[in-house]
Amino acid sequence: MITPQSCQDIRSRWEELDSFIEETRDHEHPQGSLIGVLHKTQELFGYLPQPALNHIAQSLKIPTAEIYGVATFYSYFSLVPKGKYCISVCLGTACYVRGSATILQTLQEELGISAKQTTEDGLFTLQEARCVGACGLAPVMIVNNDVYAQMNPNRVSEVIHKYRAQEVEPTS
Repeated sequence: MITPQSCQDIRSRWEELDSFIEETRDHEHPQGSLIGVLHKTQELFGYLPQPALNHIAQSLKIPTAEIYGVATFYSYFSLVPKGKYCISVCLGTACYVRGSATILQTLQEELGISAKQTTEDGLFTLQEARCVGACGLAPVMIVNNDVYAQMNPNRVSEVIHKYRAQEVEPTS
């Protein structure tokens, strides 16, 4: 449901984006500020919504197709909303040989989604990572900024339950 507070929140995000664009804009070389503007947009909205890409194109006077090309080239950027908790499973060599593929499969079964998808409740997004640079802790799973080292399929439910429990409102 849209509330006056949520409208105000959305309005303030657009204002913050406009302010950031104005601060970082290079009038002679507008492409030079594009990556920073895309980062800020994703920080504000959680992803890069099409209206924001159109707005950036108009503000920086860069074709939308060019902006879309940059946004889809870099894996950091997302054109679809992500869950509150982004789960990344490292599939780098060290993690893979220590069973990360099984961890990924267990997560897919537990959450009912595939990699690059978000659960219906908007809580979890599942992602594959090529290497997170923690080979000595393999296999590794990351939930937002929390690193889970030496993961195994039996611990997956425990970790998911921890985050689901955070969403349950306490009863008085």
